[in-house]
Amino acid sequence: MRFTPHILAAACASIVPVHAAAAPHTVGAVVQTLPSDDGLDLRLSSGARVHVGFVTADVVRVRMTPGGRFAPDVSYAIAGTPPTSRATLTTHEASVELRSATGTRVVIGTRPELAISVYDGAGKLVVADDPARPMAFNPVDGTVETSMRRDDYELYYGFGEKTFPLSRHQQTMVMWNSDVPDYPAGHDPSYESIPFFIALHDGKSYGLFFDNTRRSWFDMGKTDPHRYSFGAAGGELDYYVFTGGPARTPAGVLRDYTALTGRGALPPLWALGYQQSRWSYMTQEQVLDVAHEFRRRHIPADVIYLDIDHMDGFRVFTWNPKTFPDPKTMLDRLHDAGFHAVTIVDPGIKFDERYPIYRSGREQGIYVRNADGGELHAKVWPGICAFPDFTSPAARAWFGSLYKAPLDLGVDGFWNDMNEPGVFAPDDFKQPDISLGPHKTFPLDARHAGDGIPGTHAQYHNVYGMQMARASFEGLRNLRPDKRPLVLTRAGFAGVQRYAAVWTGDNSPTWTHLALTIPMLTNLSVSGVPFVGADVGGFMGSPGAELHTRWLQAAALTPYFRTHSNDVSAPREPWAFGAAYERIDRATIELRYRLLPYLYTLFADNEQSGTPPMRPLWFAYPGDARARLVDDQFLAGGDLLVAPVLHEGQTRRDVYFPQGDTWIDWWDGTRHAGGTAAQVAAPLDRLPLFIRAGAGVPVAPVVQNTGEMKNVPLTIAVAAGAGGTSHVFQDAGDGYGYRQGASRTITVTQDAHGVRLEMPPNRGYQRVGAIDIIGLAAAPAGVRIDGEPARDVHFDAATRRLRIALPNENVKRVEF
Repeated sequence: MRFTPHILAAACASIVPVHAAAAPHTVGAVVQTLPSDDGLDLRLSSGARVHVGFVTADVVRVRMTPGGRFAPDVSYAIAGTPPTSRATLTTHEASVELRSATGTRVVIGTRPELAISVYDGAGKLVVADDPARPMAFNPVDGTVETSMRRDDYELYYGFGEKTFPLSRHQQTMVMWNSDVPDYPAGHDPSYESIPFFIALHDGKSYGLFFDNTRRSWFDMGKTDPHRYSFGAAGGELDYYVFTGGPARTPAGVLRDYTALTGRGALPPLWALGYQQSRWSYMTQEQVLDVAHEFRRRHIPADVIYLDIDHMDGFRVFTWNPKTFPDPKTMLDRLHDAGFHAVTIVDPGIKFDERYPIYRSGREQGIYVRNADGGELHAKVWPGICAFPDFTSPAARAWFGSLYKAPLDLGVDGFWNDMNEPGVFAPDDFKQPDISLGPHKTFPLDARHAGDGIPGTHAQYHNVYGMQMARASFEGLRNLRPDKRPLVLTRAGFAGVQRYAAVWTGDNSPTWTHLALTIPMLTNLSVSGVPFVGADVGGFMGSPGAELHTRWLQAAALTPYFRTHSNDVSAPREPWAFGAAYERIDRATIELRYRLLPYLYTLFADNEQSGTPPMRPLWFAYPGDARARLVDDQFLAGGDLLVAPVLHEGQTRRDVYFPQGDTWIDWWDGTRHAGGTAAQVAAPLDRLPLFIRAGAGVPVAPVVQNTGEMKNVPLTIAVAAGAGGTSHVFQDAGDGYGYRQGASRTITVTQDAHGVRLEMPPNRGYQRVGAIDIIGLAAAPAGVRIDGEPARDVHFDAATRRLRIALPNENVKRVEF
């Protein structure tokens, strides 16, 4: 591209040649400019090139390449080509200003160093380069970095999976997917790397996404509290600033980030049910016995997992002929009992000439290569393995086609593990076995296809797991286009939400790890990943009965709800701790099933807006200073506040109720004003749970699996005392018909006199049979349905609930 000089004093300066040096070079002053429709291309005195432009009217992109030539504009994080939006250009003596259609401005200082500042439509500063640490690069090792000015009280959330406190201010973090079982609090990095965060200060938010797949780092004010910095070991400095729109809300930031990086389809309803796993149920008889016990004991469940021991010598897409001799019959019997089956799939393909899958991959040339061009081999569960290069379209298509055999047998979902990628030390390894040693993954000089942009493992490590999930998702979608796939992945990068659910890996059976689940899962959620969970009870051993019971309660309203444990742990099924705990655990799982219609609606909302089902308090209440660091509570959607017990022996706990709303105890109807705190009862058999006044939440009767839900009537639980509108989404529970209008949305509006219902025609969906009014001090003098006295009304003084049966779905208004 030819550059033309701009009328600037800096235009007279010559381009400074780059000399090899250990220290980073700043990019220098702007010496040439070239306007474009979306913004401006800049040539810097260092020889670097920068592009600043609008992606949308409220999203700014900054892109710097040290060598003066941009790489092809493609990204694994973004589905398709990044969009652009028109900018208006104004030139000043020592700066250039870009303005979008909504008034968002970018001011580019041109000398003595490039300096970029972003302002919202109201003229308020969003983010600005720190002039003390300008944008820079190292011409020797390829490092790129930049720094932003930071207010002392600005907080940061997101960054994917981190074991840090709720806000990541004054923390340093590395983005490098790593298999670290039994990770301690504060350990970094971990399984998922998502270089995106949401900042919050004085009730206003913005977001920043650093789109670089190499090892990258963030210093969020730890080294210097007045700035934060980020960079990567190579590639371009390519980042996006999300202003959040005129309101500058966290929801607006996440909406725009997920519009860029994608949103997943609504999960199938069964995938939101309770899921039981361990490493491993060793035989098909044991699998069927576990399923039988769930049904015999009337404990709801939808999914049973088969870990690596179901395979023949850990060869993926095989069955152990001795312990699983008839998998189809087993799967048929599971289906007959209302269960779905999920099997594990690792990336390692056993290096075995007698193994048809290995031979097929070798013949098609789809494996990762060593630097010398030979087939990369490393040790994992089957022994020496080759590994598909998931950055190759041919490898993804080949791997996706392998799912046909298990699908034909009746497997319903798939769990991608060990895909950081994680490998074992070779037999002759003589170095210390440190948790983040280079022997834990592929050599950095291994070769990848890169979807037409060949590169090393150093470049593509962080997307390897996500591209495995992509291969799985796309293969399943092609093989069963009428079903929504369930793919679970341990490793991922920005955009992984398009393909898979995520869980927090090999956690530990400790109260510390239970407490970690809330900041870990809420930060994953605001990183754009809605379908998240943690293994109930901790994977790496055996929890006590109290810890398991409290963990099950804490997880009951998280998006992904699975119990899982390792091979040396004690039994972890809900009946494993004796009759008293079984009763409590059954009730906890039943609560999950009663609220499944609400959780399902939250996932439907997520597909439309990017708003996650599981939310930290600050996300919905950014103006509430006390809510910003609450890390032991979370919101399930906008209407339920969950405050699980996270400490041993605790039977009461303090709960903070965010400002602006009144909250009603789900169990006894007690009201709590927003902006206050209270100590609430939390006996072992109760999850502290509160509903927002004015909300309408759908509740189902208890069923044993989601297949039974369509046959039971729905109740709308309405929290009395404030106006408000809520909705309930319904569809077939699977497939993509809802995207063509095969669904309905029920609207529930409360005012001072009662509730108004808008129910579209019911085309086979779960019918609405009643309304529960929660939080009434006394029974009303009368209840009327569409102006006529209601005939079936019951008030429970102990729970302060009024139940009103509806005669049919033609009801428009209920007054009480």
